Amino acid sequence: MTLDAGGTNFVFSAVQSEKEIVKPIILPAHGDALEIVLNTIINGFEEIQKQLTQKPTAISFCFPGPAEYELGIISDLENLPVFRGGVALGPMLEEKFGIPVFINNDGDLFAYGEAIAGLLPFINSKLEEAGSPKRYNNLFGATFGTGFGGGIVSRGQLFTGDNSAQAEINRMRNHWHHNASVEESVSIRGVKRAYAIEAGINIIKSPNPKEIFEIGMGIRKGDKNAAIKAYNELATVGGDSLANAITLVDGLIVLGGGLAGAAPLFLQTMTNAMNYHFQTMTGAPLNRLEVKVFNLENKDELAEFIKGDVREIKIPFSDKKITYDPMKRVGIGVTKLGTSNAVSVGAYAFALNKLDNDTNRR
Repeated sequence: MTLDAGGTNFVFSAVQSEKEIVKPIILPAHGDALEIVLNTIINGFEEIQKQLTQKPTAISFCFPGPAEYELGIISDLENLPVFRGGVALGPMLEEKFGIPVFINNDGDLFAYGEAIAGLLPFINSKLEEAGSPKRYNNLFGATFGTGFGGGIVSRGQLFTGDNSAQAEINRMRNHWHHNASVEESVSIRGVKRAYAIEAGINIIKSPNPKEIFEIGMGIRKGDKNAAIKAYNELATVGGDSLANAITLVDGLIVLGGGLAGAAPLFLQTMTNAMNYHFQTMTGAPLNRLEVKVFNLENKDELAEFIKGDVREIKIPFSDKKITYDPMKRVGIGVTKLGTSNAVSVGAYAFALNKLDNDTNRR
């Protein structure tokens, strides 16, 4: 059984063989007291369990941090203040349902889901169809929404840190506003603020990001120039932080969250920002990254990415040859599963992985 826990709603579901097998249940996340919120979570899982024909193997879900995910303890949430001081949510659910409970960050589980059944296998299947020897094993997942989250998957394993603070890309320095975090631009509030400033209006009167996207695309009335500039800020600031992240990960990048739907307006600008050139002290150009970034939502760039630079070379002192592709490249694309579904698949895969490891240790 899974849960996608946001600041507004709790979305409960169940997954088997990487697919949802029940109709999700949506319950309000807010409550005036901790007991109310905890009972909402329990009731949500009980309703899902009623839809199942067999006992679930585990509960696995995402929950906002800060948290000590390994122990299942949630603490000091801004959106859910009733958890302040630390609440043993995982152990409580284990006692209630009698099955293992695994909790992690939504950005991490989103990345895991896309690595298991989303963008990563999609691109690898395209490479295989094209006869390319190139394959990708690493993925950085980024979620754009109320906040800016991240997750790293390497060769089938979700990367977890020592303080449940892995891939917290939101705390990088903001490229445009140096004393602020990147999340101040790469978030719902950031897009609304940037639009309000460019349009010369009070932020209270600023449209929501979906409306700003539609204004920028010319399908809704409004200040089109302000809309484009608002998403350009997101693209430039987000692209700079993703360039820093992918320098360490060296893999594909997948975007999710509510703002990912505006990718037609900002993704090419973001890709271009990641392919920015530095200058050496002598004035010579230097690529921002060791690799070239391709916009996987652009059909021409996707075709070039898949084609690569396949070569066949001879093995020295042998009559054999070997095929390889020396083009160093990564791609950035939008979720193939949908953010919520990717989180559910990720939660399912994370639970199976933990259960397998626990069995092997025993």
